[in-house]
Amino acid sequence: MNFQNIDKYIDLNMDASLADLARLVAQPSVSARREGLVECADLVVELFKRRNFQIQRFENDGAPIIIAERKGRSDKTILFYNHYDVQPAEPLRLWKTPPFELSRNDGRVFGRGANDNKGNIVNRLLAIDALLAENNELPCNVKFIIEGEEETTSEHFGPFVQAHTELLQADACIWEFGEVDANDLPLQFLGLRGILYVELEVETAKRDVHSGTGGSIIQNAAWRLVWALNTLKSGDEHINLPGFYDDVLPPRREDIDFMAALPDNAADYKKRFGVKEFLNNISGGVDLAVAEAFLPTCTICGLSSGYHGQGAKTIVPAKASAKIDIRLVPNQRPEKVLRQLREHLDKHGFEDIRITVLSSDAPARTDAADDFIQLVVKTSGEIYEQPMKIVPMTGGSGPNAIIQDALHIPIATLGIGYPDCRAHAPNENIRLDLYLKTAKHITRILSEFGKTKD
Repeated sequence: MNFQNIDKYIDLNMDASLADLARLVAQPSVSARREGLVECADLVVELFKRRNFQIQRFENDGAPIIIAERKGRSDKTILFYNHYDVQPAEPLRLWKTPPFELSRNDGRVFGRGANDNKGNIVNRLLAIDALLAENNELPCNVKFIIEGEEETTSEHFGPFVQAHTELLQADACIWEFGEVDANDLPLQFLGLRGILYVELEVETAKRDVHSGTGGSIIQNAAWRLVWALNTLKSGDEHINLPGFYDDVLPPRREDIDFMAALPDNAADYKKRFGVKEFLNNISGGVDLAVAEAFLPTCTICGLSSGYHGQGAKTIVPAKASAKIDIRLVPNQRPEKVLRQLREHLDKHGFEDIRITVLSSDAPARTDAADDFIQLVVKTSGEIYEQPMKIVPMTGGSGPNAIIQDALHIPIATLGIGYPDCRAHAPNENIRLDLYLKTAKHITRILSEFGKTKD
């Protein structure tokens, strides 16, 4: 394999690849509003048709799921998981450029989905284009599974995977994302925390009441919800759900050793997020890294009740709601934690608070010693001038447990992210130097994987 030619192809064709990305970004595909999902799926299918992939498209009540496959020289198969839906662009006033228009400035390109996850889709295709230009065939079989509901619930993804395990058979999987740290050190995340995302709602009256009339005689929905929320967690961050910690697996010695080998992110986090200290007086270093990934959490993501407009409005709110995400670690399961949440609220007299599940994923991880993980790490050294550092778990969540439980294959992370990519936020962006490096790394992975034997 002549990687000099392959790398040159990637460098010379970056602009053409970004043109593909521009078309994807220009199509809003916001799963939270079910906006443009079918249209964006059409564009994704078009990208794979141009590369002579065999494509199967599966419709459902949410967003189409796309399977694209191209045979290679080897019988070994790599499965790529990606998604074409994006987060809402709001607040629009904070964007420096139109969110659904790819903009280029100072070595970066901006737009909703540029990083998460449309940029990663197109970047993988740039690597495939380079391999095909050099040899007219791929070193191994390549499959893609691309969904359109990852940013909400991946509601149809789990049942689909369970029903199509034969179609999805592969020897290894590359997940949707990856990144370098603040020092441009490439990271290999071995797993993702799970999540249970719920909305709590309470209604204490048919309508808001004048606070002069009702303030001392009508139950206030906002206070009712605040009192309920106050029971969920103690001041020391201990989560009070019954049996919540029973299934928690503490980090292994090797996990702590991996975390200790990573750069200390404390100073970068304080500067980037504008905070002076961390919870529970964590100073940084390995303690910060372990807490970030291996501690379960209960987070209030949003509160809504009463009047939020300008000036005063004296009312007793009739309704209140809160959105809560509970991050889970091995071996916690979201369905069990949901039962614990209901039991806890009922025990504390809050039977009237409704729970609506908005999304859930189980935690999952791959062994660091797996041959595929080692291949991905080893091949990164040539591209980044230093091999990937292994991170046993990342604090984020995703449906990787669905793939792992159904297919029993190792899952590696690889992508174009960096600390200031601003995924899910205004001014989402990618760095073009990392865009090129990631594509080049993928060509090495596919080439080496095609040489391996079962």
